[in-house]
Amino acid sequence: MKIGIVTDDNSGFPQEISKKLGLYVIPMPIVIDGKDYFENRTITSDEFYKLQAEGHSIHTAQPMIRDFYKIWDEALKENDQILFIGMSSGLTGAIDTAKTLAMDDKYSGKVFVVDNHRISVTLRHSIYDALAMIKEGLSAQEIQWELEARAKESMIYIMVDTLEYLKRGGRITPAAAALGSVLNIKPVLKIEGGKLDAKSKQLGAQRACANMIKFMKDDLEGMFKGKENLAFAIAYTHNLEKAKLFRKQVSENFHVPEEKIMMDPLSLSVAVHIGPGALAIACSELYSKDEIQ
Repeated sequence: MKIGIVTDDNSGFPQEISKKLGLYVIPMPIVIDGKDYFENRTITSDEFYKLQAEGHSIHTAQPMIRDFYKIWDEALKENDQILFIGMSSGLTGAIDTAKTLAMDDKYSGKVFVVDNHRISVTLRHSIYDALAMIKEGLSAQEIQWELEARAKESMIYIMVDTLEYLKRGGRITPAAAALGSVLNIKPVLKIEGGKLDAKSKQLGAQRACANMIKFMKDDLEGMFKGKENLAFAIAYTHNLEKAKLFRKQVSENFHVPEEKIMMDPLSLSVAVHIGPGALAIACSELYSKDEIQ
């Protein structure tokens, strides 16, 4: 039984790695001034951030149904079964759409939709877990059950550099955004179990980064206590140099070699809501000790 993996752009895999691992990727639309764009296909990150800074109307949308069918059919030509491991249902309706489409007789027993409440680098961690399970000979159904059972074994903290895009998305009021900008307030958000919540507000990026590290240290004594196979990751929006400095800080605080800390840009469909300059730290318990890429 050959099993393939389908994901979406939010997993953040560079194209060369997704091809090397044999992954199939469903594009996530980014709607700019009423026109659909697709990350690294019809728009680059530099082009996106330029348009965002210029104040263009930008929002996200679910993948098109025809793209689900197209990618699933392509994957099933090479595989007996496929797992669709996408962005958390707590943050998008795409998983619910996929579950409905997978009920079609054409896909019954062939497409297994995983809702394990992950996004970005933690979603990427779960895909490495799935690859390890495939090597061990687990069935697609067993892998789905295992990934969903392990859904809460990850955490992300995100520092938002500007409140402008949370204001545009209606998540905070214009008055709060204006006051926050004057005071240089950097909100820290957390993503746990597919839910995005505010964790703290700090004056300045340095304090916010220090707090994210403190929160993660608390988690090592809490939700991750006794877990041995932990993987750390850094994610960022349009600020690679700051991300490198933060990775060094994380390496020193958690005694993990920098090269062992995965670092990737957040997908543009996430950047729509938080803008440039964001930094994130993530941790997941991995199923296998296999090297991640």
